[in-house]
Amino acid sequence: MTLKTQTRYAIDPATAKALDTEGLRNHFHVGGLFKEGEINLVYSHYDRLILGSVVPNGGALVLDHVPETGTKTILERREMGILNIGERGTIDVGGTSYSIAHGDVLYVGRGSGPITFGGKGRYYVLSAPAHHSYPTRLVTVSEARRVELGSKETANERVIIQVLHPEVIQTCQLVMGYTQFAEGSVWNTMPAHTHDRRMEAYLYFDLSLDQRVFHFMGEPQETRHMVIANEEAIISPPWSIHSGVGTGSYTFCWAMAGDNVDFTDMDMIAMGDLR
Repeated sequence: MTLKTQTRYAIDPATAKALDTEGLRNHFHVGGLFKEGEINLVYSHYDRLILGSVVPNGGALVLDHVPETGTKTILERREMGILNIGERGTIDVGGTSYSIAHGDVLYVGRGSGPITFGGKGRYYVLSAPAHHSYPTRLVTVSEARRVELGSKETANERVIIQVLHPEVIQTCQLVMGYTQFAEGSVWNTMPAHTHDRRMEAYLYFDLSLDQRVFHFMGEPQETRHMVIANEEAIISPPWSIHSGVGTGSYTFCWAMAGDNVDFTDMDMIAMGDLR
């Protein structure tokens, strides 16, 4: 088994203004995920969120000790959300095996011990520090909360699949779900917003190999963009907007960690105030 980790340090908006495209990508873009037979993790200093991928490719991969956490096992003082973006697979936690289909999310509570990933799943992993242990639970697509937003006229007709959400399951600080678009809609999260009390991470997937997403970030009056390919992620700091538009259809997973689990705790930015 191959475990690869890297660390991303937090920077302030004034520093970010001075970065060129390569500098922005080095701090906020996460590529090289979902490699067969590997576990790839990024330890972010924004709210200490860990994001990454596990691809067992029909075998078994065990996620246990991660040196960056300073604990014997990754979940000793953390919780975790795992989204399967591949075929059906299995995840073993604490002696229980969970069969997880495409689009399902497994929540794993603090102190659950090593996690074994198997089957043909392609697992997107998110983990945040936790102050309490909540039960491990599989949340299927049908059990998630669905919120329909947007319109065809503004090319952002979409459904938000809320999974790790207070109305679905109790967590310490992880909030997680994914957004799917109606045919012909490509804009997400516009008008834009920030939420200074929580950071956010995006994973773009279900995107054709020859298509791209233009991800917008930065302070509302100092926006920048990065070009994102399929199965690549973005670390979005609390001071930054986070919005994107695709050249074709796609899905994106969003996850937040910070002071609260209030999904609507955001500061809206008027279209006329964006620069």
